Amino acid sequence: MEQLTSSLAPPRASSKSNVASSSQQVAGSVAKRLSNELMTLMMSSSPGISAFPKHDGNLFEWVGTIEGPSETIYAGLTFKISISFPSNYPYVAPTIKFDTPCYHPNVDINGGAICLDILQDKWSAVYSVQTILLSLQSLLGEPNNASPLNAEAASRWSNPTAFKAELMKHYRPVSDSA
Repeated sequence: MEQLTSSLAPPRASSKSNVASSSQQVAGSVAKRLSNELMTLMMSSSPGISAFPKHDGNLFEWVGTIEGPSETIYAGLTFKISISFPSNYPYVAPTIKFDTPCYHPNVDINGGAICLDILQDKWSAVYSVQTILLSLQSLLGEPNNASPLNAEAASRWSNPTAFKAELMKHYRPVSDSA
């Protein structure tokens, strides 16, 4: 009887290897998606946005730049951002923050956190790095003052001269070496 039951039960080690194999498949599919998104972004003609992996061999940590849209208070300014992709991307939004101090109603001036609905409760797996970057670029010129992360910036938004003066106090130009 022991021989019969042991032949029916799967070996214990195989369940662990199946979990590891499943994790590798998920990581591989996320890496493939990120590789495709990187290629799409590199081939796109979207002006004022860029992003790429911080280090060779790690597709889960990116650095990007966003140029302020023309005809906005941010025109001529460039902001550096960090993007961290979770292992279950695209089903969960990446974590994105401004590395360049950004005085904006929807950005935490100290930590760089961003209050943008598509990065939180409105996230969808159909979004890509490119759509996120374009949304962030658009947000620079069109903040959501109804849901400010920086209440001071939101209160100054209606006075462009005062807002620009405060923006420039915090802004640090992006250098090529940084």
